[in-house]
Amino acid sequence: MPYQKFQATQLFTGTELLGPEKVLITDEKGTIETILDEKEAGENIRQLNGILSPGFINCHCHLELSHLRGRIPEKTGLVDFVFKIVNERHFPEAEILDAISIAEEEMLTNGIVAVGDICNNTLTVSQKAKQKLAYYNFIELTGWLPSVSQMRFERSLAVYQSFEEIKNEKLRIKNGLSPHAPYSVSNELWELITPYFAGNTVTIHNQETAFEDTLFTQKEGDFMRMYRLMNMDTDFFTPTGKSSLQSYFPKMASAAKQILVHNTFTSEEDVLFVNRQSSDVSWCVCINANQYIEQALPPIDLFRKHQGRLVVGTDSLASNWSLSILDELKTITRHFPHIPLAELLQWSTRNGAQALQMDDRLGSFEKGKQPGVVLLSQIENGRLTASSMVGRLL
Repeated sequence: MPYQKFQATQLFTGTELLGPEKVLITDEKGTIETILDEKEAGENIRQLNGILSPGFINCHCHLELSHLRGRIPEKTGLVDFVFKIVNERHFPEAEILDAISIAEEEMLTNGIVAVGDICNNTLTVSQKAKQKLAYYNFIELTGWLPSVSQMRFERSLAVYQSFEEIKNEKLRIKNGLSPHAPYSVSNELWELITPYFAGNTVTIHNQETAFEDTLFTQKEGDFMRMYRLMNMDTDFFTPTGKSSLQSYFPKMASAAKQILVHNTFTSEEDVLFVNRQSSDVSWCVCINANQYIEQALPPIDLFRKHQGRLVVGTDSLASNWSLSILDELKTITRHFPHIPLAELLQWSTRNGAQALQMDDRLGSFEKGKQPGVVLLSQIENGRLTASSMVGRLL
């Protein structure tokens, strides 16, 4: 069997950076065979300048919103952003499908091999059926009013069935139901979807704005303004007196894994609460979207302080300038320069694969896996810079 051999300035395994003497060996299809010292690897070694890494895992994306690139102004704040999404997502289907195809190609070019993708409709099904990337399709449910819970649930089940028709275990196409956010899912809708959590990864948009906690503690703040804009009667809602995270998180207890996304305004008390509740939570940071919408930074060092598993997402092209995990890591490096590169890469590879239950095949250079191989170049003194680039080798 012919082998491919790669040697670079450094080699990131998924957990650690190795030196230039190491050679990565794969078969012709990219399945990992081994990592050897150069003196044991034989001939025909491809020499490269940069860092070899497993392909990136994008744990949070909205591929179906790709047609909204550049259409929603920056710095609107979350409530006005959500309101614009609700009212401006209707475009000709051909235009939407074309944008989806272009966006997926952008992720491929940027070294992404798997995506946790939020789905409110079936518009991405045809593109995903081409099997260019691995996907965990999170069929998203929304319905703040109790009266619409059954209708919204049945509609989402129909979307789920459409994705089940393209399910492919070899390429790790997975599907599950997930709530959109604490402020958009009624207790009645929670009760309908929680039986579907068992064995699955479940994701939710968490504490993306400070007003989320204000809603649950006081029934005040900008979300009340949003409900009024949408002509929603909120008389049914009684505040819990607790943070939003502490109000809803116990409802996710039956899920195999939980991915909490954004977490921009998560407190230390909330982190400790989650740690007591579950040992398999991933904190997903989408720092460029936080900058785009709220000009805010997630409390990354807080999660690190309490040994939280961090993963990385791009969010959508409605709220970001690109679908690039490397661009996310550059922004994190700029604001948190003390975080080692190896740690950032682990968030983007092994941790992401674990969160999406794809770590048996993706996320690290281990024998029998097929994680993709990318090359990071223009690294200076062990750090990412504005000029750092990623290229896909396999």
